[in-house]
Amino acid sequence: MSEMSLQQMPKIDLHCHLDGSLTLQSVQRLLDREVDIQELQVKDDCRNLAEYLEKFDVPLQCLQTSKGLRTASREFLLDVAKENVRYVEVRFAPLLSVNEHLNCRQVVEAVLEGLEEAKKRCGVFYNVIVCAMRHHTDEESFEMMKVCREFLGDGVCAADLAGNEAAFPMENFRKLFGEAKKLDFPFTIHAGECGRVENVTEAVECGAARIGHGIALRGHQEAMRLCAERKIGIEMCPISNLQTKAVSDWKEYPIREFMDAGLCVTLNTDNRMVSNTSIAKEMEFVQQHYGITMEELIGFQRNAAEVSFVDDAMKHELLKLWPI
Repeated sequence: MSEMSLQQMPKIDLHCHLDGSLTLQSVQRLLDREVDIQELQVKDDCRNLAEYLEKFDVPLQCLQTSKGLRTASREFLLDVAKENVRYVEVRFAPLLSVNEHLNCRQVVEAVLEGLEEAKKRCGVFYNVIVCAMRHHTDEESFEMMKVCREFLGDGVCAADLAGNEAAFPMENFRKLFGEAKKLDFPFTIHAGECGRVENVTEAVECGAARIGHGIALRGHQEAMRLCAERKIGIEMCPISNLQTKAVSDWKEYPIREFMDAGLCVTLNTDNRMVSNTSIAKEMEFVQQHYGITMEELIGFQRNAAEVSFVDDAMKHELLKLWPI
């Protein structure tokens, strides 16, 4: 199938960070200055996750006001519509935008307002995943979750845990996600992106319905079996994972290994701007490097519909996009 056909194919993106996916036009407008694209995108020779994360400094400056949050969210959704994304779960960390002028509730409301404005124009369905950051205290994160829980079903669909996985392993967050379960707040967790496989198994045992990245599962048969048995969605982001050196070489990327192990693999962008990517580009990449067929690409989309944080009626509607 041609690149144009991949562009036109209906798509879902379940792992996409707002701050890493701002358009250049949004950033320039909000900062009121010319911005070199190199301030926002990693180079091909990106050395590690730390270097990758440096590219978030500028876009985060745009997300410190209600106007910035609304504008960024609106233009983000209009941008994903250009490649026929039909449903996106966009994630961000509300506490990174809380300041003396904005509280957590106002931050979430501004993002939802921007997304809703865009949906009326482009028709893309969306939900928001709110990220707790590993460097924040449990108390700070739990207060954020309690506020965001009020929006569950009204634009917010789940929580997440993001940040420096190596410095803050998953066992530190058992209590926090125990509380999330008490709130009946669904969650996915970044795990195994650059850390130990134990971070993945711990996240699953804590109740995560999905795992962000999960690369550390590679070669661990028991851990993969656990995820397969529990139908855990694996949010793979190939281009980003190679840029951050989650694997040292494209030949080591475990997408085929995960598929062969019966894992529920989904294909995602992670950060559209920082990684200079799109779902169509991710599809083309895995086709070229791993021989992924069109049937398998459609399987990834159907997997995404199945493990999305929406109700059964919406899942049924999404699955109609790729009839068997």
